[in-house]
Amino acid sequence: MNSYQILFLDIDGTILRPDHTIEDSTKDAILQVQEKGLVTVLATGRPVHEIRELGEELNIHSYIGYNGALAIYQNEEVFVETIQAESVQAILDVATQHRHELVLYTKDTNYFTTLDTPNVESFIKTFDLKNNKLFTQEIMNQILGITVMTNGENDHLLYALEDGFHFSQVNVNGMRHCFDVIRDKVNKGVGIEYLLKSLKIPKEASIAFGDGMNDKEMLSSVGEGFAMGNAHENLFQYAKHRTTSVTQSGIYNGLKSLGLIKE
Repeated sequence: MNSYQILFLDIDGTILRPDHTIEDSTKDAILQVQEKGLVTVLATGRPVHEIRELGEELNIHSYIGYNGALAIYQNEEVFVETIQAESVQAILDVATQHRHELVLYTKDTNYFTTLDTPNVESFIKTFDLKNNKLFTQEIMNQILGITVMTNGENDHLLYALEDGFHFSQVNVNGMRHCFDVIRDKVNKGVGIEYLLKSLKIPKEASIAFGDGMNDKEMLSSVGEGFAMGNAHENLFQYAKHRTTSVTQSGIYNGLKSLGLIKE
């Protein structure tokens, strides 16, 4: 009898393949652990309002979204932490100076600094974002997360982020010029620790799968952290395990190695 109680799953590159589909083996693995009584949680940099349809498909109703800024358990909000307006403005100022686009996420909308550039159009298409509007200063106090769309893989170095913030490169083909803004004290790992404490679940009873550098805190905050085979090369050092890629039954094989999957 296993003692695992909760499973945290990243979305892009972990559940979703590059073509936005989900392997049957992934669906089967999630269903099997749910039948064993494990709580399943989507833990993502994405805004929660954009992933509820996926959650319904997988019978998942708990989320850690916006890279840890919002935690929801069984459709009930348990934690939320917006970014201070001054910090948002500082990033906006540098982006404007270098003609970088931003997407700033609130609880219900993706606000873009522009909607008609190739960078933005490609970003929206890649992540299938639906609720998109132009950014306005009126929502400065509602921002839960930010993604910066630069012009190259090293352009994030143009930003001098304040203490407590760092960039995480988006680990999706064609999007590696994009960087999530991560807070040291508000990230997937912190969200997981809060949820584990709230549910009185010990760290050793938790499992997580991820592939991007925004998953490093998450994989370090659980008992069994799995880096996908397609993960960013720098992520493996933070994971206890390495599984196969998102296109090669990575979640299924990882959970099988823990004795949670019956073939």
